[in-house]
Order: sequence, then structure tokens, then C-alpha cells
Amino acid sequence: MTNPYKPKGCGSHINPPNRFEKTRHAADFEQLEHDEEFLAGQAPSTAEYLPDESKSIVSENDSPDIPYRYNVNPYRGCEHGCSYCYARPYHEFLGLNAGLEFETKILVKHDAPALLREFLSRPSWQPEPITFSGVTDCYQPAERQFRLTRGCLEVASEARQPITIITKNALVLRDLDLLAEMGPARLVHVNISVTTLDAELARTMEPRTSTPAAKLKAVRVLAAAGIPVRVMVAPIIPGLTDHETPAILEAARQAGATGAGYVLLRLPLTVEPVFRAWLEENHPSKKERVEALIRSTRSGKLTDSQFGRRMRGEGNYARQIAQNFKVFSQRFGLDRRLPEMDVAQFRSPRTASGQLQLF
Repeated sequence: MTNPYKPKGCGSHINPPNRFEKTRHAADFEQLEHDEEFLAGQAPSTAEYLPDESKSIVSENDSPDIPYRYNVNPYRGCEHGCSYCYARPYHEFLGLNAGLEFETKILVKHDAPALLREFLSRPSWQPEPITFSGVTDCYQPAERQFRLTRGCLEVASEARQPITIITKNALVLRDLDLLAEMGPARLVHVNISVTTLDAELARTMEPRTSTPAAKLKAVRVLAAAGIPVRVMVAPIIPGLTDHETPAILEAARQAGATGAGYVLLRLPLTVEPVFRAWLEENHPSKKERVEALIRSTRSGKLTDSQFGRRMRGEGNYARQIAQNFKVFSQRFGLDRRLPEMDVAQFRSPRTASGQLQLF
């Protein structure tokens, strides 16, 4: 039997086996099905923070589907617990699983601000925008305690280094003092992910993100401070959230967003069993239709890793989603590009020793 006790505040209800491990361990609760005290103790409810001693913080990306080259990720794993998160399989490289351990075992790069300072101080650095974060959310709950994104943002502000922020957490407003200086100077863009306006759906699907109302408030406050904000309808889930696109875009415009984008749901590798288990648990009556519609956008499969298709899908239903997004983004004036960032302001930051670079 499976453990009948659902983890609190988690998007995954399972621990899928790590695809890199030859030996797999499966919990067997059959002899313990009446031991409620033991079973209740098996459900993790809090995150464990583990030190990550990475010697670099800026990663380079060469994917033609992603509109940035460099990104910074202060954390590995994410407490937000989004059932659809494409970053889950990265945890398997660490010997952990893409299910509950992705959400409850968070690796923390304590040296992130110092490593960013070191990177920006290199004489070879030719300034261009850097994204916070390209994989897991830089404003996830761990950031309240560790303040590593804040530290990296302080380094970027000092160096006049252009930054693009991607998050689904209203915690970004904590750093409004820095962002309000960088925004009018064309040194920052903020992208807020709004997957749904349904608070109950959000609570189960992305349990530790900010509520839809809090995300829209963040858009409103950031825009009022002169910070360019784009709302990302990401991911669009066929048969579950795709009908919300017009309402999300209208709400984004009313909140002051100046741009919008979308990504079709992706279920690479071990994301698939996590999402399907979540769907079965929370929306069993919709599971068959949702999976059928996803397959209709992925050539009969549940995912597609092919560049050029993986973010948008293909087929009639994918084209309908794309056309619907285009029509309503144009209607609400969200089809414009955000202002170009100004890389000419960059100045090499002081090194950890306090010395400025001479050359």
C-alpha cells in the first residue's frame, strides 16, 4: 500500500526512483496500515537546508529556446513544490529524487553574492543581462532566511549590472528599495509567473508560491515604482488552465504589466509521474481529458524535448493556445517588448578585498 498520509504543503505526493541509481528502495506500509501514528510521521512538512559549496554561481546557457545566456541560481531544489516544475529532474544529479526530496531538501549556495562579485570583477566579463534564476525560484521561501538573492542583487546594483528576475513569489517586493533604483535606470526587468487566478487550484498545484492575488499585487507595486514587469502565463496546462488566459492577461494589464509571455506545459523525465500523480489525486475526473489534450500538443506523447517545439508544442490545439494568447495579449497591449537594458553603465565592482580592478 502507499502511505495514505499526504505531505503537508507539498506539490508532489510521491518519491519517484532516481533514474541514475541502479538500486531502488520502495517503502512498504502494508504491515503498518493501522499504525496511524507511524504513518503520519512519514509525511515531511518542513524543508531541510543543506550547504552547497559550488565554486561558481553564473551558469551559461546555449538553448535556442531560452532568451538569455547567463543565469544565477542561489538555490537547488525549490520549496514552492509546483507539481509541474521542469526543474525537478536536476535533483537527481545530486543523488536525490524529483518528488518530495526536490521540495524538502534544498541546497543553499551561501557564497552566492561573493561568487557573483568575483565573476563580475573578471577583466574578461563583457556585460550583458544576467537572469535570476533560470532553474529554481530565487525568491522561494528559503530566501526569507538566507537573503542570498538580496545579496546578489546588491552586488549587481553596485556594478550597474543589468538583471532579469523570474519568480512566482511576492517576496520580490522585499527588495523594492534596490529595484526601484535599478528600474528607471534600465537595469532590471521582473517577470512574475501567474499560472492561474483560481486560489484553490493554486494552493494544491503550487502550494508554497504566493497566491494569485499576491502576485498581481506585486505586479502593481513594481510597475508603480517604474520597474518594467512582464507576466508569464506559465505553464499553460491544456484542459486545466488554458481557459484562464484571457482573464490572466486582463488582470495583468490592470495591475500595470507592460508585457506577457507563455510556456506550454512540459513534463520532461521524472516530472511526468509527479504531475500525473498530482492530477490523479486532485482532479481525477479531469485526468483523462487533460492527458489527452497534452498528447495532442506533443505528437501523442506527454513531452517533447525538441528545440523549437518544447516550449510551444505542435498540432491544432497548440496552435489554438498560441492564437488565443496572441489575440488577447494584443487586446490588452501586452504584446510589446520590455525596454532594452543599458549595459553601458556597467562598472566592475570592488573585489572581496575591497580593491578596484585597474584593468
